[in-house]
Amino acid sequence: MAKHHVTTTVNRQPVELLCDTSETLLDVLRDELGLTGSKEGCGSGDCGACSVLMDGRLVCACLVLAVEATGHEITTIEGIAEGNTLHPIQQQFLEDAALQCGICTPGFVVAAKALLDRNPDPTETEVRFWLAGNLCRCTGYDKIVRAVLTAAAKMREEAVHG
Repeated sequence: MAKHHVTTTVNRQPVELLCDTSETLLDVLRDELGLTGSKEGCGSGDCGACSVLMDGRLVCACLVLAVEATGHEITTIEGIAEGNTLHPIQQQFLEDAALQCGICTPGFVVAAKALLDRNPDPTETEVRFWLAGNLCRCTGYDKIVRAVLTAAAKMREEAVHG
């Protein structure tokens, strides 16, 4: 089978690779680029564990073919932090203990970032609706929702007071 040349940007870095037309973006991120933060939970787009941003839009990497990433900006959980400084959402997940086993956490963080990029002041209902595509089997969603709301408030405060 012929390999296809893919040129894209992943976590603000230009990337070129060869892949089969059947390879998913998730497979390429994990197996070719070593970005193992995104997890395969279901392989059918039902759990959100593989959530990434594609041009700022939340997508399940298990449902996107790698060749479809050509020319697009991909952001994974590894690209959310700025160097060694965690993104406020990541920091708040830690502070609020909004994680347990960690399989779902990267997807929740990426989904929360997508939400807050669009709506910096969501209601609890909006957060719950936005995160409905992300499943967690270990914990309730209250700590996750609280972490997103608190991170949003801190980010708004930082934007005002710089």
